[in-house]
Amino acid sequence: MKRKYDFPLLLIAVFFGLNSCNSSVKTENEATAVPSIKEHAVSYSADSVNMNGFVAYDESSEAKRPVVLVVHEWWGLNDYAKKRARQLAELGYLAFAIDMYGNGITADNPEQAGKLAEPFYQDPTMAKKRFDAALEKIKTFPQADTNQIAAIGYCFGGAQVLNMAKLGEKLKAVVSFHGNIVGVPVNKDLLKGNILVCHGAEDKFVSAEEVALFKKQMDSINAAYVFKSYPGATHAFTNPDATKTGEKFSIPIAYNAAADTASWNDMKAFFGIVFK
Repeated sequence: MKRKYDFPLLLIAVFFGLNSCNSSVKTENEATAVPSIKEHAVSYSADSVNMNGFVAYDESSEAKRPVVLVVHEWWGLNDYAKKRARQLAELGYLAFAIDMYGNGITADNPEQAGKLAEPFYQDPTMAKKRFDAALEKIKTFPQADTNQIAAIGYCFGGAQVLNMAKLGEKLKAVVSFHGNIVGVPVNKDLLKGNILVCHGAEDKFVSAEEVALFKKQMDSINAAYVFKSYPGATHAFTNPDATKTGEKFSIPIAYNAAADTASWNDMKAFFGIVFK
């Protein structure tokens, strides 16, 4: 039986197939201007817990712009997530690296990170409350186009943004970079946005069976999604510190520069479609 694709998914598929260069929210004229990135910490609360987020945007423009929330790896909101927020700001987005754990807590070893992350896998509704608090906070910024909101996430964060989409968050799109991909069950009445999964073909933390199950679930509801697999890439392939961390703790993660660049470009192309 042939699968029926909806119009947004056809656009995305054609876009990737043609490798269009229109991958930024900026116009050609705006792209020539040097961005002046403003960044600062932002406090908000959820579940009576203080959250310490990080916002970045180009202050040389007063125009409203699409919002992209960034959900960190299981290490917590560290410099890596903040770096990605800065890069998104340079592309013309209002970027918000959110604090899922609260109080700015970060981990420096896998055991501690696992303990911090596990409750969010066990109770997705708790994760949604934390995400909702960040979402409401960023909507108060005058630069925010509240009708154009997406989220990206890395590893733990990738799993979280996929869950948020499946749980009905009003997001135009989510992008998961080397995240766990099965998560909560998919529901066609809740899933509203487009999905891009950027997956390492050699990821030891995500099995081939899980990949097949994810695709089967998405196909079962004709979801608008793109699944990109990068040859030779392992878990955490976008993080330049991953190789050193993997060697230190004997875990199968490593940086892959080619996959990092390709996945970031795929995200830009994806946003170039969904934010039109």
